[in-house]
Amino acid sequence: MELNNGLGDKAIQDVMQSDPKIGEILARFDIGCTTCKVGICLVKDVVAIHGLAKEDETAIETEINEYLARKGE
Repeated sequence: MELNNGLGDKAIQDVMQSDPKIGEILARFDIGCTTCKVGICLVKDVVAIHGLAKEDETAIETEINEYLARKGE
């Protein structure tokens, strides 16, 4: 998974704290990071851990990158 701005190499809770929209995107794919109390998983690993279909992984990557691009990141 290739996410803009090195986002994939950041802890998911840090990312969601600074940008809750990322958590909303993941939640739409039944990835419940917003309720996880650990939050140390890297964003790029979060998707792989959940064993999603390749199409869903690609959709998440595309949606996050498009969101970041709209924000100017």
